[in-house]
Amino acid sequence: MGLKLYSPTSAGRRFMSALTNEELTAIPVVKSLLKKWRRKGGRNNTGRVTMRYRGGGAKRRYRDIEFRRAKIGIPGVVAGISYDPNRTANIALIHYVDGEKTYILQPIGLKTGDAVMASPEADIRPGNALPLGKIPVGTAIHNIELKIGGRAQLCRTAGAQAQLMAKETDYGLVKLPSGEVRKIHLDCWATIGQVGNEDHRNVTIGKAGRVRWKGRKPRVRGMAMNPVDHPHGGGEGRSKGGNHPVSPTGIPTKGYKTRRRKSTNQMIVTRRTRRQ
Repeated sequence: MGLKLYSPTSAGRRFMSALTNEELTAIPVVKSLLKKWRRKGGRNNTGRVTMRYRGGGAKRRYRDIEFRRAKIGIPGVVAGISYDPNRTANIALIHYVDGEKTYILQPIGLKTGDAVMASPEADIRPGNALPLGKIPVGTAIHNIELKIGGRAQLCRTAGAQAQLMAKETDYGLVKLPSGEVRKIHLDCWATIGQVGNEDHRNVTIGKAGRVRWKGRKPRVRGMAMNPVDHPHGGGEGRSKGGNHPVSPTGIPTKGYKTRRRKSTNQMIVTRRTRRQ
């Protein structure tokens, strides 16, 4: 999937780009796999804004994705590839031989008419799901479970892939896109291949309106606010008051460690690499 550039007919069009979407097929939406998407505008159950600059955007409905491949040993066929407004990756519609239909994330190389299967004896091909214990070392994988029998949680965004580095007793060493090497039980399932739509990261938005369509409002700098609204606000000229960058509630915003689940530290073999 490539990119297309627009003619500079306006300031917003000058550097704008979009995906060509030649992989997508014109297939009808399966209504049984659609769910209501109730947008909250960044507010919690009490009506308070807990996530700023959210609201508006195009109306959308949620596509029920099969993150846990429950059709073990039942072959299926890819009926088509479609766009999902709720994620960066494209999704593939699977028609199983027993008549059931599901959506899965489309990996690179999976096309309409291809056969897929979730089974410990499945072939090592893009779209097939197997336990980590049945996947050869060095294989690129995505849609990885962290808990046995749970939904896949790792490597689900466009272009993401992990690599099975080694197997030790009951655990496999998986190198994640961040560079972190983590232990994952060999009974956890993963899907073969790299998530498709890898050119999504190369898209240039071009104008503010395209961000508003996604439900994101303009973000205001703290230094442009008053002292009553932000710790960086106020003062004669630019000033942060001698403080490090913080949020309106005083929480550090750069370099602040947010990991609190120390019970799983033993599962991390190598910490993620620092970006240069």
